[in-house]
Amino acid sequence: MSWQAYIDTLKSPDHSGTAPVAEAAICGISAGQESVWVSTTGLANITADEIKKLASKDRSSFAQNGAYIGGTRCRLIRDQLDVDPVFALDLKTAADADGNTFGVCVGKTKTAIVIVKGTKDASGGQLSAKIFTVVSHLQKAGM
Repeated sequence: MSWQAYIDTLKSPDHSGTAPVAEAAICGISAGQESVWVSTTGLANITADEIKKLASKDRSSFAQNGAYIGGTRCRLIRDQLDVDPVFALDLKTAADADGNTFGVCVGKTKTAIVIVKGTKDASGGQLSAKIFTVVSHLQKAGM
C-alpha cells in the first residue's frame, strides 16, 4: 500500500457517512530524519522541529504553551500518545480569521506520526477513530 492510500483512507467517510478529516499527514520520526512522508496540501508545511516536539516523550510544555502543526498553534485537549492502545494526542487549533477552530489528532507508531485535522463539524471521537485505524495497521506492520 502506498503512503497516499493511507491518506485516502483517513479522508474517506466514516460510519456516519461523512468525511470528518479535512487534512492529513504521515511523518517520519526517526532521529535526524524527521520529515513529512506524505500529506494533503494543508499540512505540507509541517517542520522537522514540529515533528520532533510532537513525537517527543516530553510534551509537558503543551499544556501551557500549546503545540504547533504546520505553523498553526494548537491547544492541548488530551495527551495519550504513549498510552497503549490509544496512542493519540488530541488538540484544537486556535481560532482562524473567521473564528473557526478545528480538532486535530496525532497518532504515533515506532517510526511515524499520523496527523489529521478535522472539518469544521468533526468531533474529536471521529478523528480519533480514523487515527486509531491507521496507527493500528501500521503498528501491526512493524512500523
